[in-house]
Amino acid sequence: MDLLAQIYQFPLVDQIGLGLLFASWILCSLVIEHPPLRWPSVSKLMSAYRREWMRQFVTRDPRIFDSQIIGNLRQGTAFFASASMIAIGGGLALIGNADLLRGVAADLTLGTVPTIVWEIKLLLMLVFAANAFLKFVWAHRLFGYCAVLMAAVPNDAKHPMAHIRADKAGELNIAAARAYNRGLRSVYFGIASAAWLLGALPLVIAVLFTLLVVLRREFASLSRRVLLDRSDDIFDTQS
Repeated sequence: MDLLAQIYQFPLVDQIGLGLLFASWILCSLVIEHPPLRWPSVSKLMSAYRREWMRQFVTRDPRIFDSQIIGNLRQGTAFFASASMIAIGGGLALIGNADLLRGVAADLTLGTVPTIVWEIKLLLMLVFAANAFLKFVWAHRLFGYCAVLMAAVPNDAKHPMAHIRADKAGELNIAAARAYNRGLRSVYFGIASAAWLLGALPLVIAVLFTLLVVLRREFASLSRRVLLDRSDDIFDTQS
């Protein structure tokens, strides 16, 4: 019996919780990355500041400050990529140890549950960890591309290629941040998927709570109000 058939053996409430998890994860990213024009997300607002950063970078002398920022961003992606790899390794080790898995099952439930059930639940967490790892690695690489383009920007701000290359660097910066944020959302919902170990109802509650937290940070947080302050003329320059 294949994995999909095994999943169909779960009760309907588990299947609903699983569907809610993936639907929330996917739709959350779509809403954040393509928000309504009248209600932009924090990620969308930060894109404008990233483009402005590259415009200011052209005339900044020296440019050590900018290289330090890119270095810090790459360190952040490298840290989360390493953490994701550790999580993947730990999950695979736990799945490969059936005796330890049965011990965990006995601690979490009162009844006897087949080992395959716990393996599938752990595999779900590994899916999110693997996706997060891939996103963080790609973000790390994109920030590296951005750094190379920044280094290729001529020191003379009047050079015809200065602003062109700076704009390219800005778009790569935005793409890297998008991949990084997708990786973080995989981590958030991966943690929420761990609630499935306790049952379907805890999974649903954890998913809804995670969805609420993520959307609040993007659309109703203090950071968003600060970024959206219309006294900043960045919105005029981006239009």
